[in-house]
Amino acid sequence: MWTPPKTPSANPSLSLALLAMIVAASGCTSVGTYVRNGWKVGENYARPAAPVATQWIDSDDARVDQSSDDLSGWWTVFQDPLLNALIEEAYGQNLTLREAGFRILSARAQLGIARGNSLPQLQTADGGYTRINSGNTFFDRWDFGFNLAWELDFWGRYRRAIAAGEATLDASVENYDQVLVTLLGDVASAYIQIRTTEERIRLADNTVRIQKDVLTFIRQRRELGAVADLDRAQAESNLKQSEAQIRDLEITLRVLQNQLCILLGTPPERLTTLLASIGEQDIPKAPETVVVGIPAELLARRPDLRGLERQVAAQAERIGIAKTDWYPAITLSGNLGWQANSLSNLFTPQTQISSVGAGFQWPLLNYGRILNNVRLQEAEFQRLVAVYQNSALQAAVEAENGIVTFLEQTERARTLEESVDAAFIALGVMVKQYEVGLAGSDFNRYATILQSLLQQQDLWAQSRGQTAQGLVDTYRALGGGWQIRIAPVPDKQGILSTRRVEPVQPELGGERVPPAEPQPQRLPEPAPSPTPPRDLRK
Repeated sequence: MWTPPKTPSANPSLSLALLAMIVAASGCTSVGTYVRNGWKVGENYARPAAPVATQWIDSDDARVDQSSDDLSGWWTVFQDPLLNALIEEAYGQNLTLREAGFRILSARAQLGIARGNSLPQLQTADGGYTRINSGNTFFDRWDFGFNLAWELDFWGRYRRAIAAGEATLDASVENYDQVLVTLLGDVASAYIQIRTTEERIRLADNTVRIQKDVLTFIRQRRELGAVADLDRAQAESNLKQSEAQIRDLEITLRVLQNQLCILLGTPPERLTTLLASIGEQDIPKAPETVVVGIPAELLARRPDLRGLERQVAAQAERIGIAKTDWYPAITLSGNLGWQANSLSNLFTPQTQISSVGAGFQWPLLNYGRILNNVRLQEAEFQRLVAVYQNSALQAAVEAENGIVTFLEQTERARTLEESVDAAFIALGVMVKQYEVGLAGSDFNRYATILQSLLQQQDLWAQSRGQTAQGLVDTYRALGGGWQIRIAPVPDKQGILSTRRVEPVQPELGGERVPPAEPQPQRLPEPAPSPTPPRDLRK
């Protein structure tokens, strides 16, 4: 059995002194900092501060609940079983979400590569056969051997690369969760818009029926000579205008249905049967209050903010990696082999060849390149910090916009409902006066009231939809919904669909517990599971 040649035992004090001399010679990192950072050059990462408000602008409004409630199943507040089923189906079949899942697998593989680089970087076996002619003398040469080279991680290059890979993997998981948050909000928004458009069509149909009855009445009176032909022409014009508006709304409805199909991961198809599966359904009704927690919770709730923070952490490690180029790369190498003139004698002690050694490589004339690479990584770090902080501000703006939309549209819908009721009364009075031919009951005045009623009804329907949309925008801005992949949605109203569509995401296994802080916690590798993805990191 081969054993390396004996070498004099190293003096620990001499080794530490040499190490300190190399660190000090670089002039970049103090020995104390190097030791405190776990024998790694460069500074360790610290989470950057993000600007957050102390309270919401409308925090004094009684309808704004600042309790830290679970937002994992926020869409159930609409108490709409079909919406619940659509959310589940989109989670199980959406292809954009599946794409994000595969990006996690890619990041996990990159992390595996980084971990492998911390082991001996060169591990090879080689062999060969050569037929040699020397002065009309022919002989054979057989070779076989093993080679190994290991760049020791004195300065933390490979350990920081692993840390950067872990942070990148975490960022890809947060990206998956953000895609999920966006998907659930988009499904709810599309569903609300579909129901709102259906309501607008229904109201327009009612108006058309009234206009047809009035036109029939006018034609009968016209035959008796009781009304002018101008009234008939105006009534027909108003009727055709309303019918044209319905056609426009039908186009809008089909476009919205096609959009929902894509979110569900299915080809475009008519959804009339599906949407009517639970009978005639009104626009989803928003509750009286919205649960928002406190602004500071955005940093922990929103996956996009957590993902950006993880990107900052990965970039911080890349600064340390760049700084390791200031120091010599220390490498251990060795080989063990055999060389013989015949294959039968190849693996005999007399044919054995071996060596072991150490060396270093120090780029003495490349400091301009190294320095600028460090500056490049530091500038990218500062850019990502600014992106993270700006995104935190934008997140707060999105939440505030959702809250004010919900609050103000709620009041607007109530006002428009009162306007519709008053217009109905005015229209009824005007129709009766017109039928009996009372003075001042000309058709032009009737047409004006009817068109006002049509407009007020349409605005009322849109406002109810915008109220629900404001609630969706609020909960999406708060980062709720991604928890659906961890555990079933709590059935707060007892109305969840019994149908459960299993996700078609890649089998990622595991269980992920949402962290109290933005920095995610990593859990042990789980066994493969046919259940929906839990911990996407493992």
